[in-house]
Amino acid sequence: MSSTRPSTGLIVAFCALLALAGCQSAGVDPMETTAMPRPVSQAEGDLKAGKAQFEDGNYGLAEKHFRKAVEVRADSAAAWMGLAASYDQLGRFDFADRAYGELLKIAGRQPRIVNNMGYSQYLRGNKAQARKLYMEARAGMTNTTVVDANLKLLDKG
Repeated sequence: MSSTRPSTGLIVAFCALLALAGCQSAGVDPMETTAMPRPVSQAEGDLKAGKAQFEDGNYGLAEKHFRKAVEVRADSAAAWMGLAASYDQLGRFDFADRAYGELLKIAGRQPRIVNNMGYSQYLRGNKAQARKLYMEARAGMTNTTVVDANLKLLDKG
């Protein structure tokens, strides 16, 4: 009795032919047709997303985006600042200290950074250290509105 089913060998050969046919490029340069994100724009996208998430109070998502941004651009002071602030809000002060350390290496001891470090100390309950850092930041700023607000917050608590 003859079977009308194709042989297994014929099916395998047909599948291999289909797979090979899909690999033909017909002279198309894959480097011109492949959309590969540039690391700088990727870091900028994560930085923007991190800021948006932070402003919305989504500190875990903000941390994720800021961390991705510093992985791509380790010299981004804004990304390190956002990462440190996110860790502060998450109560991960060990990681915040590391992020502030990297930030200081990149940007130096700027008043805005010192103010954030003071807020980090405030969140930890270390009021004396927070005040010391706030006063250092205040001395270097022309507009002291943010530091003054932090000092008022410190005096309340």
